Amino acid sequence: MDFISFLKQTLNILADVFTMLIFLRVIFSWFRHEAYGLTRFLFQSTEPVLAPIRRLLPSLGMLDLSPLVALLLIGLLRSLLISAL
Repeated sequence: MDFISFLKQTLNILADVFTMLIFLRVIFSWFRHEAYGLTRFLFQSTEPVLAPIRRLLPSLGMLDLSPLVALLLIGLLRSLLISAL
C-alpha cells in the first residue's frame, strides 16, 4: 500500500468515525441522559465542531440543524480531500 492510499483510507476512517459520533450524539439527545460516560464523551468530542456551526446558523427554536450542516461539511471535505489526492 502506498502513502496516498494509506492517507485516503485514514481520511475515510476519520470521517466515518466522526459521522458516527454525530449520529450517536443526535440519538442520545432525544433521551434523558446524564453528563457522564458515553454521553459525556459524545458531547465533548463533537461540540468543538458543532458549536461554531450553531453560532452561524439562525435560531430555529428547539430545532438544532448544526449536526446536519456538520455532516454535509464532512462529506464535502472528504470528497474534496480524496479527489485532491
